[in-house]
Amino acid sequence: MNKFFNLDTFSNFKLPPILYDAVMQLGFKHPTAIQSASFSKICSGRDLIGIAQTGTGKTMAYTLPLLRNITQPSQSSPRILILVPTRELVLQVVESIDKLSKELPFQIVGIFGGTNINTQKKQIENGADIVVATPGRLYDLAVSRALRLKNIQKLVIDEVDVMLDLGFRHQLINIFDLLPEQRQNIMFSATMNSEVENIISNFFRNPNKVSTALSGTPLKNIKQTRFNAPNYNSKLNLLLFLLAKKEAFKKVLIFVDQKRIADRLFEVLELNFRNECGVLHSNKSQNYRRNAIEEFKSGTYKILVTTDLMARGIDINEVSHVISFNTPEFSENYMHRIGRTGRAQKQGESILLSTKKEQEFRIQIERYMNFEIKVCEWPAEVELSNELMPEERKIVKERYNPNQKKNDDVPGPAFHEKKEKNKKVNLGGSYKRTIGKKYKKPKTRGDKNFNRKKRK
Repeated sequence: MNKFFNLDTFSNFKLPPILYDAVMQLGFKHPTAIQSASFSKICSGRDLIGIAQTGTGKTMAYTLPLLRNITQPSQSSPRILILVPTRELVLQVVESIDKLSKELPFQIVGIFGGTNINTQKKQIENGADIVVATPGRLYDLAVSRALRLKNIQKLVIDEVDVMLDLGFRHQLINIFDLLPEQRQNIMFSATMNSEVENIISNFFRNPNKVSTALSGTPLKNIKQTRFNAPNYNSKLNLLLFLLAKKEAFKKVLIFVDQKRIADRLFEVLELNFRNECGVLHSNKSQNYRRNAIEEFKSGTYKILVTTDLMARGIDINEVSHVISFNTPEFSENYMHRIGRTGRAQKQGESILLSTKKEQEFRIQIERYMNFEIKVCEWPAEVELSNELMPEERKIVKERYNPNQKKNDDVPGPAFHEKKEKNKKVNLGGSYKRTIGKKYKKPKTRGDKNFNRKKRK
């Protein structure tokens, strides 16, 4: 048995028959290591911190014990709150809970921005036992009193490291203030940093800690390789060369660091792989993003170009390759990227492309993982381009060039001399003393006798 899975079976969890049957129907036979390690601790009611590699079943690690212990459905306000960083992850967690609880009489509501808030208010009014939400929209609903948090018994924060990276720290702290003090806190993450530890020390009470791997440890079933490239166009030539091998590159996620780069890359790929690729980033509408993910999941799209938005815990099966078109500045982002492949014990492959400027980030990633990524030789068939993109070109600033053409639209200096009254300058204290001598102002206020004597 691979270390990814535990030798236990789900029958050892003593699940209710309906919940156990749902797990079996989904095809799960053995719990993963993080699921076995955290199940009894969550059921005990104590706070819990779970650290596990991406793709090891963290979502089910907290949903199973929560569904096992929940009773008396259809209360007027929710009892379980699950916070996740992105809209896509909200939909994924809701779908996962729906599959497990389809025979259970519980109401699950997903809340996220980018959609009509009034529609979500009506869903909450109809009753909700479990709320899965992004922090921003949840706080808006709580402040407007459309969502009451007074009965929350369990708080789950999933992908907390990503949530803090996206700038949700203040919203999280504000949400903590709205929640009842007597509650169970559950936190899951693939990586640990100082900000996460700060949240734990301030808001968790003597938590149990469960770790199935050191923070930043990659899964062994993900093969990692890298290429050195001089510039963007050379990377693009290599990418087209690799994607042409359709038998090997069956389902590919391509990560870039900027939205405009994602759009630019998609335009080229669409010309070469028409109707086989999509693009996804935060400037796209919610419906567009949802359709792009569904097309990629179903296999209609073989290639999906995306920013790190898609690295945030999204579970898509059978991703054969993850290609980092740029080397991310933060090592945690690289870990979340490669975690989109090699899921559920299956083999996956990660390819990292790095320019000279990005080598520093690559070295930081290798130190973080304590693993050296194997460098591959540049294929002889792939052209090394000399053409640079605008952002790659050096900006040369000339100090003085008499032949340089002037821009007539830029206003020049004033052509007239200043008026005499505008030439005055502030003479400070010495000026005040001069005025005092000239007009013989009294040393003390209202001393007319002293003033009269001075005039004589």
